[in-house]
Amino acid sequence: MTPRRRPGERLVRSYVVTDGRSHPSRNTLDLVTLLIAADDLPLTGLSPEKRRLMELCRPGALSVAEVAGHLELPVSVAKVLIADLMDSGHIVTRAPIPSARASDTRILQEVLDGLRARL
Repeated sequence: MTPRRRPGERLVRSYVVTDGRSHPSRNTLDLVTLLIAADDLPLTGLSPEKRRLMELCRPGALSVAEVAGHLELPVSVAKVLIADLMDSGHIVTRAPIPSARASDTRILQEVLDGLRARL
């Protein structure tokens, strides 16, 4: 009798997905790093997980955490796949847009006063 698979349990082990590697080729990926797929490169020759990752990112940018969640893979495994796709030119990354600093109310008041004086 074969053991039953639990919900969410993968058929393929993580080390198989990453070809036995446990660390990405680059250490520049954060959970909120945005991933953008290149539109002009073919998906032939990519593993099923890498192909799925590309399909997820093609409509728009996704974060590393979002991709890992959609692929149902640990973040560390997703980072290895993402780094491979970055090395091949299939994925480009962008740091998230930092939060804007609060504006100085004095400067804003001067701008408003200047606009009112012209109108």
